Amino acid sequence: MPQSTRDGTGGIGARIEEVSALRGYSLRELARHAHVSPSMLSRIINGHRQASPAIVSAVARALSVSISVLHGQPYIHQLQADQLDRLITPISVALDDWDIPLGQGDPPPRSLAALEATVTALNGQRARAEYIEIAHEIPSLLAEVNAHVLTQSPGHALERAAWLQAELCRTVYVVGRQIGFLDLARLALSRMAVAAPGSGDPRQVAIERWDRAQLMADAARHDRGVLLVQQALKDLDDDGEQATRAVRGALHLKAAILSSRRGDTAGADDWLGEAEEIAKRTGETRDYGLVFGPVNVVIHAMSASSDRDKHAKALEKARKVRLPDDYPEARAGHYWVDRARAETWTARHEDAFTSLGRARTAAPQQTRYHPGVHETVATLLRARAKASGDLLEFANWCGV
Repeated sequence: MPQSTRDGTGGIGARIEEVSALRGYSLRELARHAHVSPSMLSRIINGHRQASPAIVSAVARALSVSISVLHGQPYIHQLQADQLDRLITPISVALDDWDIPLGQGDPPPRSLAALEATVTALNGQRARAEYIEIAHEIPSLLAEVNAHVLTQSPGHALERAAWLQAELCRTVYVVGRQIGFLDLARLALSRMAVAAPGSGDPRQVAIERWDRAQLMADAARHDRGVLLVQQALKDLDDDGEQATRAVRGALHLKAAILSSRRGDTAGADDWLGEAEEIAKRTGETRDYGLVFGPVNVVIHAMSASSDRDKHAKALEKARKVRLPDDYPEARAGHYWVDRARAETWTARHEDAFTSLGRARTAAPQQTRYHPGVHETVATLLRARAKASGDLLEFANWCGV
């Protein structure tokens, strides 16, 4: 296991210690409120033990903070370096102008067909985790699509416009959550919740709930997230179409991770088993950018094993994964990040750093802002008396 020095790389343990001090909790008091043993909590604070998502959630609830606070998000220095921080306000303004028509001096919106092509291209950027490029384009696109929603008569054209609106709001949610601006992510999903029912596509309604369940997880409310997933499945009938089954399969995977992180091992395994059966029927899919299929089921099983501190088992699953050549970069990046975590906590530090490098190659912007990357890099730094130049460069690049 890694040896702690905590010389500026305390990571989540240092933040737990800081917030608990602000709350006036002793170690034993925090452990009692979080239902975690004091010795385990001490080892986490000192960097000798991984803070699993389940433990982070329990501590966040005890401290009355979101999980993002314990991860140290948003990473303001990186946002400033990438000039992403100044793009947040224009996106928020565009969402606030939701029901305001274009002014007299504003150019007319492009046709729905032209906007559909642009949104399709934007979804490709989302799959590649190109957040900076997306953030530049979103405000004007939202204004154009909103104009169509406000001016179209009821019918197919209005449904097309609402569908595009839902897709754009989901893209804002993805960007906002990935860079740690959860207020922006929540605002975007609240707009998507309005747009999705007007799209005439029940799958959009289910996807909004799929994403909202993740926000509940970020707020350490995993039990409510599972209930939301159950409601989404109840309202989205299996009509036999591949896209519908893919959305339902993705919902099962979301419930599996939520269950795992609330400590419901049996429930997580049940959800994973059902997702596996669905994946056998669908094969690999890319519907709605959800990337559902047999490979993603294994990746989620790998993540669930790590959540339970079964890192050797997670690594065993990871080694069996063969990513398709056309696998979306963002999803591939997540795989390599999860694999690096398992390798780190089985003392395969060189392998872990190699996996982090592959995540950076696949999806650099996502990797730079991923809280799991920050924690893994901090752990690798603590594990070495003297870090290599490559590791120090990587740590400096992602702001650890």
